[in-house]
Amino acid sequence: MEALVIYESMYGNTRRVAEAIADGLGGAVAASVVPVGDVDEGRIIGCDLVVVGGPTHVHGMSRPSTRRRAADVGSATGELDVSTQINVGVREWLAATHAAVPGQNAVAFDTRNHGLEIITGSAARGISEGLRKAGFQLLADGESFEVGPGPAVDQEEIDRASRWGAELAQLLVEQQTGENDE
Repeated sequence: MEALVIYESMYGNTRRVAEAIADGLGGAVAASVVPVGDVDEGRIIGCDLVVVGGPTHVHGMSRPSTRRRAADVGSATGELDVSTQINVGVREWLAATHAAVPGQNAVAFDTRNHGLEIITGSAARGISEGLRKAGFQLLADGESFEVGPGPAVDQEEIDRASRWGAELAQLLVEQQTGENDE
């Protein structure tokens, strides 16, 4: 089985979480990680699972204006992730994409500041909705991973992302096995 983990990252936190999710998937699923600006739609074809994540900006998915602000801060501090593309984020990608096969499996994740979701917001909710509108079937509920300001993601969250990836792989295996038994 194959999975594609697509991410948007400003400071590298979401990239590190995406890589950890792929590591967790890797036990049962061949997982590739790619920045959202580099997604070739042909890579989605044949994927058993598409995992999409991005940072939470202003309580939801980033926008070009919030990415510009984050890039300005990151450039000033030298913390900007080299994969950052200001004009292409998960929001724009979702608006232009569709499932390769109707009902193709997908799942969303986000990174957000420490604190209650009601205060910080969550990009995963919007990503999940965008995936549904694009014709994907959600394999599981979206997940949030907490990060600090700038490039600061605790090892505990990286480990949790890896465990979540393993859980997703197990769900995918169970789904595939269940379909084959019928």
